[in-house]
Amino acid sequence: MLIIRNKIKDYELLAPILVLILLCVLIGILNHNFFSIRNFIRIANGASIPLILGIGVTFVIIMGSIDLSIEGIVAFSAVTLSLVVLNGNNENDLGYYGVIIIILIGGILGCINGMVHVYLRIPSFMVTLGVWFIGVGIANAILGGITVRITDKSVRALALERLLNIPIAVWVSIAALIIAYIIQRFTALGRHIYAIGGGEDLVKLSGINVNISRIYVFTIAGMFYSLGGVIAAAQQGAGFALIGQGRLFTTITAVVVGGTALWGGKGGVIHTLIGVWIVMVLSNGMILLGISPYVQQVVHGIMIIIAVALSVKKSKLEIVK
Repeated sequence: MLIIRNKIKDYELLAPILVLILLCVLIGILNHNFFSIRNFIRIANGASIPLILGIGVTFVIIMGSIDLSIEGIVAFSAVTLSLVVLNGNNENDLGYYGVIIIILIGGILGCINGMVHVYLRIPSFMVTLGVWFIGVGIANAILGGITVRITDKSVRALALERLLNIPIAVWVSIAALIIAYIIQRFTALGRHIYAIGGGEDLVKLSGINVNISRIYVFTIAGMFYSLGGVIAAAQQGAGFALIGQGRLFTTITAVVVGGTALWGGKGGVIHTLIGVWIVMVLSNGMILLGISPYVQQVVHGIMIIIAVALSVKKSKLEIVK
């Protein structure tokens, strides 16, 4: 049975990899510029934020829940960061300490998501939807619609500096992926996440504190979202309330396309890595081929509908927990 399960898991990861390879080959045939090192670095840089955000929401989805607060936490994090590091509006200059503070704030917001969801017994999509609007609303209230320019060189270096000719943002996303994989593969919490997604009632009978595990997962997810907000602010060179706009769609699309099941208990951060690259390669390819942005939106919409249709097991279809 163990051998069969491992083969199934290998196949589930192999399918998205094959899709990615076929996509690369097709686009490369249509436009030879696609296979340039410069273009692949461009794709990797564009994938850095979706990957970081996708890692966070992957844990939540594996657990059988959903998290819609991504854009709110990204917006709040980017705006707050722009005000606590060296900027054009005040004299604050916390540097990398500001980055650490922002990531911790993201953890607090994620913890609030988890606690409200668990202790008030409100579905996760409703709680996180509320935090999405609250985060964007507070970001708007703080800045009043203006944009704060970030002049802190250490923060801007996350987007502008390179190591081995690869942007620092890409290295940060790789580090985030490694940390997430360690959590998923080698910790008790990682095992609990899959167990909860596979059958919460059985997990409770085994003595695992499901509520605490859920809160931990939402807290970790919030920290990844804030890290994504930090990178977004560094790349934009500014903080503004709408900086997270459109991030939710791209993130959920990548996670689902990568093979993480919406009903929980299946998938992982490596699946998300492949899913992010599928989405980014497709976007990059359509740009190289000169396809209209409006058509690109249609293609992305069709892609997520197909991915969800293929991933949903009708016998397990129920409201997310």
